[in-house]
Amino acid sequence: MAFPIKICSICSEEFELKPGKPGFANRCPACSEQEPTTNSANPTKSGGNKELDQERRKAMRDLLYRKDS
Repeated sequence: MAFPIKICSICSEEFELKPGKPGFANRCPACSEQEPTTNSANPTKSGGNKELDQERRKAMRDLLYRKDS
């Protein structure tokens, strides 16, 4: 059985989408490996404001579980 042929969203090369492939389904294995694995690229996630995070969680919970009446 042949694997589906996809086109990488980064380098526009064709690749076979195989089960268990690391990375994203729309990126070739070479471009998936280049992705940084540390959280230092996004400084807002490391420290963050606890009050802001709580409000964000509350807003998401209210949107997800609100009753339409």
